[in-house]
Amino acid sequence: MKAISRLNFAHLPTPIEELPKLSSILNGPRIFVKRDDQTGLAFGGNKTRKLEFLIAEAREQGADLLISGGAMQSNHCRQTAAAAARFGFECKLVLTGEKPKQASANLLLDQLFGAEIITVEDRAYRDHILQKTFDDALAAGKKPYLVPYCGSSPTGALGYAFAMEELMKQLADFRSLKDFGSLDWIVFGTSSGGTHAGLALGQRVFGFKGSVLGISIDESEDDLKNHVSALASQASEKLGERINFTRDDVLANDKYCQAGYGVFGEGEREAINLFARREGLLLDPVYTGRAAAGMIDLIRKGFFKKDETVLFWHTGGQPALFADKYAGEVIR
Repeated sequence: MKAISRLNFAHLPTPIEELPKLSSILNGPRIFVKRDDQTGLAFGGNKTRKLEFLIAEAREQGADLLISGGAMQSNHCRQTAAAAARFGFECKLVLTGEKPKQASANLLLDQLFGAEIITVEDRAYRDHILQKTFDDALAAGKKPYLVPYCGSSPTGALGYAFAMEELMKQLADFRSLKDFGSLDWIVFGTSSGGTHAGLALGQRVFGFKGSVLGISIDESEDDLKNHVSALASQASEKLGERINFTRDDVLANDKYCQAGYGVFGEGEREAINLFARREGLLLDPVYTGRAAAGMIDLIRKGFFKKDETVLFWHTGGQPALFADKYAGEVIR
């Protein structure tokens, strides 16, 4: 395998925990959780794994400024701002939405880490403003590095290819220590595709025999299959040899995202409350809340067999619980 530049700052390996009360109340399969909300950087989350590779690439290119974008409560931008502070980069974030009078949750943390916030009200103009911010920085003599949305590039996807290697080693330990059996399913939230593509690549490279199912947060199943397969193929080249992925290599479910990105509903509310009250585990209102809602509904519909084992990959995002937009919606 080709040598790849990486900065090791995530708290790895993240733990795996069983959720027996959730399994019992749902009368479903055995459920475990992989705690990537504990990756360590700025309250953790899945973007930290990606940033280990992206920040290394930015350093190699001689960058002094990180530029990225996302929603006003972007978990990715929070972790990017923290990485910039830790490794001595300036940081500019292009965030969609109206900037509130009082910052809270992820936006408050962005500012605490010293990021410059540029707002754009209409998401349709975000790419234009992002590119203009990059071009203006170049013209001013800076050396900017554009961190892709959610870290979802071939470089960023490597974070989850190697996360699969980490998981395989943990599963070997689990089987030797307890009555674990086989892991049949990995379930997680998918949107920009970087985590999804990395897991698909890691599944192929490191020999995971189970199924990897992404619950869509905001994209159609068709788009996810196209994008994730292409991104996994591109990421494989960075390992030294191209692996061609097809649409059939990607499992995705888009039945739980029809309300739209960041729209909080009964499914998310139930999932967040079930995880909190039965297992003492916090989910976020946008990603893990929706992904868990999908998993819960699929369990109730018998999609997963009772004798199977399901791993819910927790991708973090809990600071969004404290955003004004969601704080009053979580408990009713």
